[in-house]
Amino acid sequence: MNVLDWIERMFEQYGYLVLLLGLPVDFIALPLPPGQTTLTYTGYLAYERILSLPWALLAAYAGSFIGVTATYFIGYRVGAPLAERYGRWIFLRPAYLQRTRKVYEKYGNKMLLISFFIPGVRQFFGYFVGMIRVPFRTFALYASVGAALWVSLFVGIGYIFGEQWQVAIHWVEKYMIYFFIGVGVLASTLIYVKWRKWRLKVAKLSR
Repeated sequence: MNVLDWIERMFEQYGYLVLLLGLPVDFIALPLPPGQTTLTYTGYLAYERILSLPWALLAAYAGSFIGVTATYFIGYRVGAPLAERYGRWIFLRPAYLQRTRKVYEKYGNKMLLISFFIPGVRQFFGYFVGMIRVPFRTFALYASVGAALWVSLFVGIGYIFGEQWQVAIHWVEKYMIYFFIGVGVLASTLIYVKWRKWRLKVAKLSR
């Protein structure tokens, strides 16, 4: 059974629960079909009047926000204490996490928006933000906007392109990933340069 057949059977059996319960599993990075394919197929089902578009969007948004929030709290409650206790053995010393958190607070919130659109990064970023203990209000603001954009884009692709949704998502993912990887590399480079300048400034002041 291929991925699409599996998703189709899940929707036949569970309807909106596939979005409400399945998308959180995607964020936790368990081996299930990718969230973007599920969302686009959801849009197609709405196009075919099998699902209600407003309810599908609501369930998908709720599922994605629950998922990314779960990874945040796992990183916050489990990842951060592990880093504090065993960080020196895994190159995650508390001092490094503290510096990373300060850099993230200044430059990294927009990266949380972008992370939704990059498979692999989407599943990891929530843990990372929790580990460096970004305030929950800040996280929730950017995560909610990112989830809404991600859900709207891919459900919209399925709804607009209808029976051609598989062709559409293929081309969107093919070119979008290069765009966001480029943006991510550029942002990471800028953050690293700023961090290095800060390190050099601190080193000079400590002499």
